[in-house]
This record gives sequence, structure tokens and C-alpha cells, in this order.
Amino acid sequence: MNEMSRPAAPQPRAEVLTIEAYKAGGSKIEGVNRIVKLSSNEGAFGPPKAAQEAYLKIAANLHRYPDGGSLELRQAIGARFGLDPERLVCGTGSDELIQHLCHIYAGPGTDILMSMHGFTMYQISGTYAGARVIQVPERNLTCDVDAMIAAVTPETRLVFIANPNNPTGSLLAQSEVERLRAGLPADILLVLDAAYAEYVTEADYDAGVKLVDAGENTIMLRTFSKVFGLGGMRVGWGYGPAAVIDALNRVRGVFNVNLAAQAAAVAALAEPGWVEASVAHNVQWRDWLMAALNTIGIKTWPSHGNFFLADFGTAERSAAANAYLMSRGLIVRAMNSYGLPQTLRITVGTEEECRMVAAALGDFVTHA
Repeated sequence: MNEMSRPAAPQPRAEVLTIEAYKAGGSKIEGVNRIVKLSSNEGAFGPPKAAQEAYLKIAANLHRYPDGGSLELRQAIGARFGLDPERLVCGTGSDELIQHLCHIYAGPGTDILMSMHGFTMYQISGTYAGARVIQVPERNLTCDVDAMIAAVTPETRLVFIANPNNPTGSLLAQSEVERLRAGLPADILLVLDAAYAEYVTEADYDAGVKLVDAGENTIMLRTFSKVFGLGGMRVGWGYGPAAVIDALNRVRGVFNVNLAAQAAAVAALAEPGWVEASVAHNVQWRDWLMAALNTIGIKTWPSHGNFFLADFGTAERSAAANAYLMSRGLIVRAMNSYGLPQTLRITVGTEEECRMVAAALGDFVTHA
């Protein structure tokens, strides 16, 4: 290249500049002393006590590198869920694994499919890998299996499904997940993102283990960020075919899950009754809060996670409700970036926090 024609500064790949940076849930409101954060689907009760103790205990060893293979953690996950540790991989949140899967199996000239209102990181990671990410229209804010199968092209390499889905809270029945897998070509990797699996109470629900074990083309992703209360630790994991796990291990960060995170996650898995109590609370207060909002004329969409969508009908009314909640110190998540500007996503907090949301929205409906 002629030196005179070179750019004046380093240039990113063109597709990188098309990515809209991920917007995390807010956590601060200027001028408000007490903040109730219900914007990031964090667990209502914080981290388990055993995880906190494990985190503090590791402080004296922070100069040590962690186990690069997260062996103890993989063994603990395997024991808890009845899975082969050799077919498990851990990551810096499931986000890291999502990004690696896009780079491993997709790239320039390929397609990735996701549902229209699926998790934003599929769009970001796929575009970063150079692939074309196709957002397939949903039906009643739920993945449309027929539309997904119809969207497959010869260039399709990956299909991402969050089940339950974030941010809509919808759940795809097991029979529909199986029908999707059967309708996809064998060389397409189906990624079942089950970040909210623990909150599902339907008897026939399977987070992904059955389909992973049935073939060589499905992987299940899970996280410690939700029911286990370790969002700040960034620990995710995947269970998949040996070949997929091998590929991930070749490219993931050498020490991707830090020392304290591994210790806290192992302890969280062993906390007696933690998941059961968290799920029981979630069912009770999610349903209570949704019913309270329905009673005052605010539509809510059915949810199988620790959150739900409140639908205000128009973007303007949703924005007004969001501003009103913030004036009361309550932070929820506006869904503009997900193409749902008429809705707010509300995380299920403690009993007190749920009652605060109901009271504030009751006042909003009455006075706004």
C-alpha cells in the first residue's frame, strides 16, 4: 500500500462500528438516597452466605493464579446436576462462551439466527465475529419455531434460543425445542441459553441436557449470576458435545474464571436450600406483583424468570412510568433497546421491594 493512501489512524473493522454497545441496567439516581435496583435480574437475596465466606477466605491467596481448567468447579457442577465434568466448560459469565461460539462456528459470510427479542449479546457477539445476525419475528413475544426454521439459509451456522427468554420471560415448551432441533440441519449448532433455568417450575421443562445428550450439535449454557446471586463474580458454564467443549477450551481465556469466583461458585452450589427458597419466593412475589399491576390496569406478560414485562401500551406512557418510579428511588429496565419501548422489565426483588413497586405504580396510575 502506498504510504500516502494509508489512514491517519488505526481503523476498526467496519462491522464493529455498527454495534450498539450493551446497556446494563441502571444503578444510580442523582439526588436520591435510597436506591432499589430492579433492573438487572439479580437474585433477590444477594449471594449465599457460604459463597461470601469462601470469597473472604481466598483473600490471602490472591497472588496465586486460578486453576485454568476450573476443575473443582466443574466437578461440583457435575455432581450437582448429574453431568460429566469432562463435557463442561466454565467462562467469565456465559457472555464469554457466547462470544467464543460465534467466533468458532460463524464469521464472515455466515448467518446466525436469534429470536426478535432475544438477549442482546447474541447480536453483539455475532456481529463482532463478522457474521450476519438475523432476528426472526416472534409470536406473542415467544420464539416462533416455524419462522426460525424457515429463516435457515445455506449460510446458517448457529441458532441462539434463550429459554426462558430474556427480556420477555416467555418459555418454549420442550416439544417445541425438540421440534426446532429436528427442523435444523445437523451442521447447525443450537445454543440453548438457560440462564434462568432454576426459576422454571413446569414439570416437563428441560434446560438442554436431553438435546445435548441426544447428538453432537446442541450446547446448553448456564450461569451463576441469577439464582445463585453471583452476578458480580462473572461465572458461567456450558455443557455440550465433547468436540464443542474441546473447541471452546482451545480459545477461551487461560485463566478466565478467577480464583475468588471459582471458590464462591463451588460454595454457592453447596448452600443448603438456597435454590428452593429463592424459587419459592420468586413464584410467590412475581405472581403477586403481576396480579397487583393487572388489577390497576397495567398489562403484564407471562414470565418464567425472576422478572416480567409490564406493558404500558405506548412508549410515552412507559417512559413516564419509568420516570415516576425513578423519582421514588426504584430502578427498573426500559426496553427501548430490545424493540419494546412500551414496556418496562421489572426484576422480582424482596417482599418489601415488590410492595414498593406496586404502591408506586398505583400512585402513577392514579395521579399521572
